Amino acid sequence: MRKIRILIAKPGLDGHDRGAKVLARALMEEGFEVIYTGIHQTAEDIVRTAIEEDVDVIGLSILSGAHMYHFTRVLELMKKNGLNDVLLIGGGIVPNDDREKLRDMGVAEIFMPGTPINEISEFIRKNIKRPS
Repeated sequence: MRKIRILIAKPGLDGHDRGAKVLARALMEEGFEVIYTGIHQTAEDIVRTAIEEDVDVIGLSILSGAHMYHFTRVLELMKKNGLNDVLLIGGGIVPNDDREKLRDMGVAEIFMPGTPINEISEFIRKNIKRPS
């Protein structure tokens, strides 16, 4: 049985990636296979990489305040490309009202800074949409 594959991406112009790198490393230590795309990714880049890498989860890390735009665009492209079985999660600074809107749109969860890694990994394992 293959490991759960997670893509961690930094969309847009946000260049602060320490948290994304720490998360990627911690998820690897939790037993996941993690692909980190680096900073300044477009939604098209992210979805293309998700398809090429056959990931189970896409995780967007956003601190720029542009979360509504980036999540909306990634969700549109996921739907267009038939990635209905890929779990979309996020992390960063996202106001509570926007977190609710994003969940209603199809984002599985938004994790705020300081969320324990075991909480994130348990969420992924419980909510993954395709068997690994």
